Amino acid sequence: MPGTPFGVVHLDVPPVTSGPAVGSLVAGVVSILVSLLVLCFGVVGAQYGGAWAAGAFTVPGVLSGAAAVVAGLLARRQIRRAAPPPAVRFTGRGLAMAGISCGAVGLLLSLVGLGLALLLQLA
Repeated sequence: MPGTPFGVVHLDVPPVTSGPAVGSLVAGVVSILVSLLVLCFGVVGAQYGGAWAAGAFTVPGVLSGAAAVVAGLLARRQIRRAAPPPAVRFTGRGLAMAGISCGAVGLLLSLVGLGLALLLQLA
């Protein structure tokens, strides 16, 4: 401040990658991998009662997919929030979007795999 003995210093805080964005991507990828297990057990193991195994793996697939979508939406909100200069800014918009899309795909694939397993089991 000119004319006073005091000075105001704003330290430059580097942007930080959002934790929920990273968690969303990890949960989305896990959801896709689990949904592939649902499809494999449902289609290949149809003769051996694979619908039970597919149903058991559908629960974690759907839960991790839903968690990825929710965490991605929370991360997008955190990243979008405006921060004054001394506060921490968050980055990772692409990670959040990838987590949302992977989570939604994993959730849908798990449900489709369960439906296919039940259809093949009953046929």
